[in-house]
Amino acid sequence: MDFFRSQDIARKNTVRLVGLFVLSLISLIAITNLLILFALGAFAETINVPMFQRIDWRLFAYVSVAILAIVGFGSLYKLISLSGGGARIAEMMQGRLIVNGSDNLDEQRILNVVEEMAIASGTPVPPVYLIEEEAINAFAAGYNTNDAVIGITRGAIQSLSRDELQGVIAHEFSHILHGDMRINIRLIGILHGIMVLGIIGYYIIRTTGRSRRSKDGNQIAVLGIGLMIIGYAGTFFGNLIKAAVSRQREFLADASAVQYTRNPNGIADALKRIGASSTGSILENPGASEISHSLFGNGVRRSLNSLFATHPPLEKRIKQIQPQWDGSYELPARDVKEPSAATTKQQASPSGPQAMSALSALALIDSLMAQSGNVHEANLEQAKVILGNIPEPLIAAARDPFSARAIIYLLLLDESEEMRAAQLRALEQSADPEVVQALQGLVSKQLHVQEEFRLPLVNVCLPVLRQLSPKQYVKFKENLQVLIQSDGRTSLWEWALQRVVLHQLDAVFAPKNKLHHTSHRAIRHLADECKIILAFVLKAGRTDGVDENAVYQQALQMLKLESAAIPTRDSMSITQINAALDTLVHLKPLQKPAFLKACAIIIAADGAASAQELEVFRAIAATLDCPIPPIPIQTT
Repeated sequence: MDFFRSQDIARKNTVRLVGLFVLSLISLIAITNLLILFALGAFAETINVPMFQRIDWRLFAYVSVAILAIVGFGSLYKLISLSGGGARIAEMMQGRLIVNGSDNLDEQRILNVVEEMAIASGTPVPPVYLIEEEAINAFAAGYNTNDAVIGITRGAIQSLSRDELQGVIAHEFSHILHGDMRINIRLIGILHGIMVLGIIGYYIIRTTGRSRRSKDGNQIAVLGIGLMIIGYAGTFFGNLIKAAVSRQREFLADASAVQYTRNPNGIADALKRIGASSTGSILENPGASEISHSLFGNGVRRSLNSLFATHPPLEKRIKQIQPQWDGSYELPARDVKEPSAATTKQQASPSGPQAMSALSALALIDSLMAQSGNVHEANLEQAKVILGNIPEPLIAAARDPFSARAIIYLLLLDESEEMRAAQLRALEQSADPEVVQALQGLVSKQLHVQEEFRLPLVNVCLPVLRQLSPKQYVKFKENLQVLIQSDGRTSLWEWALQRVVLHQLDAVFAPKNKLHHTSHRAIRHLADECKIILAFVLKAGRTDGVDENAVYQQALQMLKLESAAIPTRDSMSITQINAALDTLVHLKPLQKPAFLKACAIIIAADGAASAQELEVFRAIAATLDCPIPPIPIQTT
């Protein structure tokens, strides 16, 4: 699937969803006003009086505003309550965060599978929440890749083999990568707003139940019954729309899971285990109905299955994957063995232009962009190789809240002994003692991380860093600045690491927009910001023997922007560069690949792409929420 086109389709579907919401509001206003007119006896007037003269237009306006306020605030309240992203959904489902280092082998196995899938796709590793249910089910929730989480049931991690779990997680990553999660959350908010009318009607009936002897009491009771009917009728049709949209996305996610893993048996066998299980995929959690469209399998029992089922029947899903399936759900017991890191450890060849001589730099970046949002079996194998080549003490440290911060600090320490000593002294004054102690332990081991493994290691740290308290995160950000500014300049690696870490963690700790509404703009409207970032990429790379002005103008021409002089280094501060990149997040999905291609043209101008240049490219792509898989590496 085309990642950028999928994102654009998801954006258009959101617009259509808002359009349906507006139409439903208009319908609710009209029907509610008719109900009130009936309750007030407006239809009992003589037939000779025109209808529009019977209507109290002032009352009509009051009722309309009231309906807009009730439904609008109902939806707004729900969306605000879910503004914490995927973690809030998982907490609503009473999920427990799975922490690395647990003695439970099943829990560690699912963490390993999620970690591999995230590194293979170039996305941050999402936290995993365990739902204490015997049913086999899972979900992905969040607004984007930065605040996404995976939820999975106890039944799934205990019943499914590693290949089957990989198929389920690949299915959920499809929802993460193709923009389904944002639509899912907005569907929850919209349906809740419409349902509020029914809830109000219910309470009106309860409060007037004791005074039905009076005429006014009877009229109010009729109004309450009418509001209940309208509210629940709106929810009825809303659920129909939700189910129809969800069923189509499930087929696409199943197909993506097969594409990602190149193993149709994995997800097909997971579906068969649901069919063979006595509990199936049905959840007992009261919140299951709200997120039913986000689940891997049907999570709630429906009396009208064909109408309200948020997922296609198991038989159809399995047949879609395995056309020759004989209809049997019988499978052997799962293999409980978990391959160790040693089984996938291979020696990686040095990175740099020499290791990439088989491909031109531009072809390499084009290949990486083509894989955006499209995980392949080779990416998964590469993820295992990457994890196997990172020193085990660093992998273990990346999974602890204190030592994960120490790893980020370690990656920013200067090569100069004198400068490194000064940085460590500064951290001793400002960082938590446990973090400083963990950092000193890592420094004493003289561990080395190859350049192509640095960003994957950072991604392994991210789910643990999301567990920091707001106060700890503020201190963590301050310490990053101290380390980066200690030598009076910012290197390319320091900039790339800071962009990746802060862009992804700020989405959790300091979201700029609680409702995650994002406007989308064309490149021509963000021309100044494009020019700044292109100039930064040009100055960041090696341009020996290259006509910088010609390359810069070529990149502008590709974006159909007017020619301009290259901004000088002195005119571009780190603050300006970061501000420009933050603004470019608002590019339309289908225009992001064009901008990244322009950056690629500049990087490849000298015929090679260093690991540092590719790290900068991946940092820019990560800021634009475009997942880029790891750089291909050679193994021996």
